[in-house]
Amino acid sequence: MLPQAEHTTASDAVDEDARMMAAALCFARRGLGRVAPNPAVGALVIKDGVVVGRGVTGVGGRPHAETIALREAGSAAKGAALYVTLEPCSHHGRTPPCADAIIAAGISRVVSATDDPDARVAGQGHQRLRAAGIDLRTGVLSREARRLNIGHILRVTQGRPMLTLKLAETVDGFAAGPAGAPRLMLTGETANAHVHMMRTLHDAVFVGSGTALADDPLLTVRLPGLEAAKPLRIVIDPKLAMPPASHLAMTAIEHPVLVLANERASHAAEAQLVEKGVEIIRLADGDADRLDLSLVLKSLAERGLTRVFCEGGPRLAASLIADSFADEIVLLTSTVALQGQGIAALSPSDRASLADPGQFRCVEDRMLGPDRLRRYERLL
Repeated sequence: MLPQAEHTTASDAVDEDARMMAAALCFARRGLGRVAPNPAVGALVIKDGVVVGRGVTGVGGRPHAETIALREAGSAAKGAALYVTLEPCSHHGRTPPCADAIIAAGISRVVSATDDPDARVAGQGHQRLRAAGIDLRTGVLSREARRLNIGHILRVTQGRPMLTLKLAETVDGFAAGPAGAPRLMLTGETANAHVHMMRTLHDAVFVGSGTALADDPLLTVRLPGLEAAKPLRIVIDPKLAMPPASHLAMTAIEHPVLVLANERASHAAEAQLVEKGVEIIRLADGDADRLDLSLVLKSLAERGLTRVFCEGGPRLAASLIADSFADEIVLLTSTVALQGQGIAALSPSDRASLADPGQFRCVEDRMLGPDRLRRYERLL
């Protein structure tokens, strides 16, 4: 049985197009964290109610989902319907336009979830299909499709990637004990495994220098069967304070590491990190102690990143929320109680923002073993 889409209307529930598009969206999710700089697209070729071809964007963005689905369908594509989660491209790049491939295959009907805001496409793919006489329906499960590819949309419209912010807290709202206190082990095995899975759905994982120095994290994916997943590990480190003996630096050859630093940071420190295989990018900024987050995200978008997973501490989290850069917030609440002074995971104003339906929507609330997960989406 094909999966039903979330957030469908009563009419969509009995709409065969919505049912098929829901399946295409589920298929497209397989590409998250694997296809940058391109969007994760799913495509299904349907002939007489049977799936004869399916495709999801290839690793690194090529081949496109439509090309793979049409190739699998072969001659059965003639007279068939194509369901695709994003407008087919219409420009010549490294591969010919998908719109032309659809026309050449003899597809008679196309159902497309949403327009592609990329200026190279921007409605031209749909226009080309209509001009060829193909029956076209657009906007089916558009909201779900846009949310799936919010990273691509933000990159081509705002010049930044989508950002997921993950925070862990005690049951009484603390992320850490007072300065100098031992590190808190907050979440259990199930929640920790879920965090590793979330890393695989993003192009990069990043932290601030405070977390890098205090926790000396690896930020790798350590789940059986997912050893090949290697999201770029990023540290915002204005002064290049990260030691060359840190876990991140010592594993940079096997798992890439990018450090974003101030243009005035020590060149000697840079040389030591580069020797370990760490890549350094210097950003112009008037403040030697911090970097402008808008410049940070702009530089990541310019590298082709569309989805970034932040595991930084409360200070970085507060800045991301204040600047409206946190597009999703994952809050993990443990059963641990600090029962004293500590560093709050979220300020009262940030908690109020999460509770404000005009800013965020809670789309997931469930238990992961003893820990509670709540996931919020910023309204588009």
